[in-house]
Amino acid sequence: MKYVNQPVRKKDAMQLVTGQPVYVDDIAPKDCLIVKLLRSPYANAMVTSVNKAAAMKVDGIEAIYTWEDIPQDGRRYTQAGQTYPEPSPYDRLLIDRHVRFVGDVVAIVAGRDEKCVDKALKLIKVQYEVLEPLLDFRKAKDNPILVHPEENWESLVPVGADNRRNLCAHDETGSGDVEEVLKNSEIVIDRVYHTKACQQTMMETFRTFCTIDTYGRLNVVSSTQIVFHCRRIISNALHIPKTMIRVSKPRIGGGFGAKQTSVSEVYPAYVTWMTKKPSKIIFSREESMIASTPRHEMEIHVRVGADKNGIVNGIDMYTLSNTGAYGEHGPTTVGLSGHKSIPLYGKAKAFRFVSDVVYTNHMSAGAYRGYGATQGLFAVESAVNELAAKLHMDPFEIREKNIVREGDVMPAYYGQVNTSCALDRCLTRVKEMIGWEEKYPVRDMGNGKVRAVGMGMAMQGSGITSVDVGSATIKVNDDGFYTLSIGAADMGTGCDTILAQIAAEVLECSVEEIIVLGADTDSSPYDSGSYASSTTYVTGKAVEQCALKIREQICKLGAGLLKCPENEVVFDGKSVRREGAGQDFAGQVSLTDIATASMCGNEIALEATVTNSSPLSPPPFMVGAAEVEVDLETGEAKVINYAAAVDCGTPVNPNLARVQAEGGILQGIGMALTENITYNAQGKLAENSLMQYKIPTRIDIGHICVEFESSYEDAGPFGAKSIGEVVINTPLPAVSDAIFNATGTRFYELPITPEKIAMAVAEREKEQA
Repeated sequence: MKYVNQPVRKKDAMQLVTGQPVYVDDIAPKDCLIVKLLRSPYANAMVTSVNKAAAMKVDGIEAIYTWEDIPQDGRRYTQAGQTYPEPSPYDRLLIDRHVRFVGDVVAIVAGRDEKCVDKALKLIKVQYEVLEPLLDFRKAKDNPILVHPEENWESLVPVGADNRRNLCAHDETGSGDVEEVLKNSEIVIDRVYHTKACQQTMMETFRTFCTIDTYGRLNVVSSTQIVFHCRRIISNALHIPKTMIRVSKPRIGGGFGAKQTSVSEVYPAYVTWMTKKPSKIIFSREESMIASTPRHEMEIHVRVGADKNGIVNGIDMYTLSNTGAYGEHGPTTVGLSGHKSIPLYGKAKAFRFVSDVVYTNHMSAGAYRGYGATQGLFAVESAVNELAAKLHMDPFEIREKNIVREGDVMPAYYGQVNTSCALDRCLTRVKEMIGWEEKYPVRDMGNGKVRAVGMGMAMQGSGITSVDVGSATIKVNDDGFYTLSIGAADMGTGCDTILAQIAAEVLECSVEEIIVLGADTDSSPYDSGSYASSTTYVTGKAVEQCALKIREQICKLGAGLLKCPENEVVFDGKSVRREGAGQDFAGQVSLTDIATASMCGNEIALEATVTNSSPLSPPPFMVGAAEVEVDLETGEAKVINYAAAVDCGTPVNPNLARVQAEGGILQGIGMALTENITYNAQGKLAENSLMQYKIPTRIDIGHICVEFESSYEDAGPFGAKSIGEVVINTPLPAVSDAIFNATGTRFYELPITPEKIAMAVAEREKEQA
């Protein structure tokens, strides 16, 4: 292939590296009203009064809106960017009198500049009736403290939600008699794992600007992954028709799932709709830390039963997920904790997966790369690593005996057939890459430090089966270049480039001849958005099919110009010619001439739109191994080497795929070692800046090596599957098991901080003394 599976440079590379104005704040009108939010200091309270008289006297203040401006008995909405009807409950108001976490919105303030808005925020006097908060998600279900006692709470989809029980969702699924299988297993690992609400910490915080256009419509420009869902969310929040709203996105400075929730858009949208003036909101880093949509905190109880030869016969999982104050993505993330971990073990005779998602008075959780699979894979893979240790078996060996293989039916993955799989080759490759035979399990470095290795494997999906929709429109322009319009959002992942590569491969032109227009609800064909690892697989297939359709149209018009039947011509990317015409110019017509002819006296449209939705979600697979150096005196753990092999089908752009993998691995290492979340007794988050919330930098990590073991997925464009999410999932169990091999202590809660390691080492030394 000429363009697919080639390391083509990103289309926007030079604009980004030279600092051109491409992001929301770069292109916002200079006369925007500045919008900021007054936030609650309490985790659970009723606002009894708001005195804004003094604040309104501040020079430059345009408007201040409180709960008194918003009907409290109107229909609620969800900020989750999901296909309608959303599984997430309708539990929000634009401004609610009942504030449900520290950071919840009390008032919207709009003014001429930051100085006057900041002054006004300090002058607003709020009276609260402080209520007892519900902060422990283990005690939330059926607790007398109700996070959502209101009558107008509603769940549009039967996901087991019940606000009177603090339940955002409940589900039970399984196959076979798991209790009988576990009872007859020769060894059972029974453990509880805990992962915290990690932050996406994308470089560009949440931000939006809004204007009113010539036709009186609300134009919203936002750093969002979900322009079409965002339009619906704004319509529901403001109670205005979708016909009056346009949403588009410029470049996005990272999202990682955070921008699959409309965190910022509704507030400037309301200001502009009410004042008819441009407005913008730029979240500070602190706001992005305390009032966003981090990963769901989960506690996962896993039982794994096996025989003495290491064959996993049954897996039983119960996941308790903390959705926080609102239900965004709560019902959907939890399912992946089981359905994207249990199916890896293809010889299991039975499984059971039960889940509860509960409300608490913490900041609401949302989408984050891995979307629940990350938490579930930490639990299941850690349990299997412990199983291997108890059987005195190599962790790679136990996986080789158990893994799902191509052609297998996966009962825990909705009964889907594993249509493409190179997981076995990934295992072999990583074992060689990390030098496992020489390094496993641990080596004493002779300076108070030891180096140990650990591993894990993972799977994800490629879009949401029979739900996600991807579309593409391609048209031929003057001189024969193309415009590709998409509704998917390039978040820095390079999807604009990847989709152009797919189109160029089909149309036999250069990538430079494909002009890509990004997501805009007024001009783009419908697309669910960039999430659930769907863009390359779902939208990419739409692009491939659309390009084939355009080829047909080009041939049809070319045949008309050559005055011959359409089935007698071929298109080589440059011209349409009669078969057998060779280099005879009389028997061919150039694409430039065809494009020119389409503009005069023509009834053949050189434009096509294709929409694609897949009944399959073929999983990508990954294996990762970590070499971790542990200082046994201080407890400091550092990843020296990380080796990974990924099966994402055909990598459309190996360079961009490798960058995706390296970034995901880095995030996974952060989750495992440094990214901690702590709340005080009043529900206030301590880690509200990047000084407290420690994400790893490049200098904190040693060498990361990523290779590809390609399968071929017939349902994907040129054999491609997804890669965006699976890559974050292996570091958690791999680093955790390496630390066990280094210290002899297993950790069941993340992150594994130096304090925890040092205390564990001291405890073991005390026991051995």
